[in-house]
Parts: sequence; C-alpha cells; structure tokens
Amino acid sequence: MAGHSQFKNIMHRKGRQDAVKSKMFSKLAREITVAAKAGLPDPAMNPRLRLAVQNARAQSMPKDNIERAIRKAQGNDAETYEEIRYEGYAPGGVAVIVEALTDNRNRTASNVRAAFTKAGGALGETGSVSFMFDRVGEIVYPPSAGDADKVMEAAIEAGADDVQSDEEGHVIICAFESIGEVTAALEKTLGEAETVKTIWRPQTLTPVDEERAQSILKLIAVLEDDDDVQNVYANFEVDDATMAKLSAA
Repeated sequence: MAGHSQFKNIMHRKGRQDAVKSKMFSKLAREITVAAKAGLPDPAMNPRLRLAVQNARAQSMPKDNIERAIRKAQGNDAETYEEIRYEGYAPGGVAVIVEALTDNRNRTASNVRAAFTKAGGALGETGSVSFMFDRVGEIVYPPSAGDADKVMEAAIEAGADDVQSDEEGHVIICAFESIGEVTAALEKTLGEAETVKTIWRPQTLTPVDEERAQSILKLIAVLEDDDDVQNVYANFEVDDATMAKLSAA
C-alpha cells in the first residue's frame, strides 16, 4: 500500500478524530456483517470473519459493536452488500484501486466516478490498472513484537515473502493464497497480529510533485469518506522534501 499508507497519518491529523473513528467503525461493522453472512457466524469456523473481528479489535472497536454486527447478519432484515472493485487514474497517471461494499451499485458508481472527475482523474474499466498491482496478504505487528531480526526470522519460517520494519512496527507480506497459514504460524512465535488483511500492492511507484500529491491526497480523502468505500490503493510516491511540506501543511 506504498504511496497511500505513508500519507495516512497526515490525513488523519487533519480530520476530526471522532468523525473519523465513527466512520471507521461503521466500515469495520459492515465487513463483519458481510463476512458473517457469507459463512458461519462463529469466527473460529469462518476465516474471513475471524480476520474482520481481529482488525476491528485492533482499532479498539467495542465488543458490543462487534457482536451486534455479527447478529445483524443473521436477521432477515440484514442488507445485502455487493463487493465491487473500481479502477482508474488520478492526476499524473497514478493508478488507483477502490474496493467497496454497497447495497446500491448505481449510487456507489456515481459517487466514485464523480470523485475521480472532480480530482482531474478518470475512472476506467475493471482490469484497467489492477495488472500493475499484486494481490497479497499484509500482516502488521507493533514494535513490541520484537526487533527486526526476530520478526524477519519468524516471517521466513512462516513462509512470508517480505518484511518491512521501522519505528512504527513491522509489515509482513505473503502470498494471497497463504495468508491463513502464514498468520497462524506467526501467531505461534510473535503472538496475535495487529491487523491481517489482503491488499493491492503496487509493483512499481509513480513519482509525483507536491501539486499532484495534494490532488491525489484529496481524491483519496473524498473516496475514503464515502460510506460504501472500504479501501483505496494508489501507486504513487513523493520525495522527502515534498513529504515534509505535506506534513507541515
């Protein structure tokens, strides 16, 4: 998620924290409900639900909210959400993938298209940019899990493909197909992960200047503010000087 995650903290600092948390809980609850409806309501017997609950806990989502989201899937009045992926280009030719869970395809498509158009980008067909990304598993551990060497060794033994460690923690990348096995193996040596999810990882990154970076950040913020949008990925990067300006703005 390079090109996107590096700006997460900037966007969150600029947003109202309560509003951001409320919207995040709503999206986490939607994923829990969809996962529970797609399989068994027991996280121990439903891998997707287990990951959804784990990620909700990592974001300090209250237990009552989690249980309510699971119960909602069992009711006859539970909404039917459709998983949709949108692909397009932001300013500067930056590729963007948008994942949504929606109960109204027309509404979501219209909102996503409008966001791209207003930002000076363009929404494309499915498959128009996803070939520039790899679908992989991302397992995140806090710094307290151990030093870089310990985590690297555990990741290699678990069958992971890559590890990135810094002062904020450890990001372990594995094949999409083996995310369950790798996660289970890591838990034995490092404990429960902070988050476990599948992501679209850019194969290469597109350098952009400050003006285009601001436009792309604005587009991502608008997309993430949409209730139907679950995740946004983009393949851009900026140099350290531009990063410093964006952080100070």
